[in-house]
Amino acid sequence: MAILEIRKYPDEVLKKKAQPISNIDGKLQKLIDDMIETMYKSNGIGLAAPQVGVSKRLIVVDTSQRENKSGLIVLVNPEIVMSDGEILSEEGCLSLPGFLTRLKRKEKVLIKGLDREGKEVEIEGEGLLGRALQHEIDHLEGILLIDRISPLKRELFRRKYLKSKK
Repeated sequence: MAILEIRKYPDEVLKKKAQPISNIDGKLQKLIDDMIETMYKSNGIGLAAPQVGVSKRLIVVDTSQRENKSGLIVLVNPEIVMSDGEILSEEGCLSLPGFLTRLKRKEKVLIKGLDREGKEVEIEGEGLLGRALQHEIDHLEGILLIDRISPLKRELFRRKYLKSKK
């Protein structure tokens, strides 16, 4: 296993819509293992393949360190099939280090996808798990946390962030 480089804003791979995965093979299994190790090493609760430079529809999520529920979830080609309610909460992102914002998300979601063996699964998520699943699926669509905030806040963030990188 290996720790992968987490791509940071404004890396182009983060803005692309990720491609569906058609073949679950040894190469994908290695990517899954590396993503899991990278997520844990970074103290994250989720990671999407585009965040490590791979434009494929793959996410890993584990909120068990912060909630006494669930455990490691690996989803290939995940999609939100149902959602309900609304909740406002603080959110951050490994690809936007140091940036936190309050954001509205669906309170509950039902996700369909494949597990790492290619078996169809459905995951119900609410609370932190629901938010993490929505956040990682956003990455697969090329949507970043800053794309969900007001244009004014986005511009202020962009200026401050790019200035800090000089």
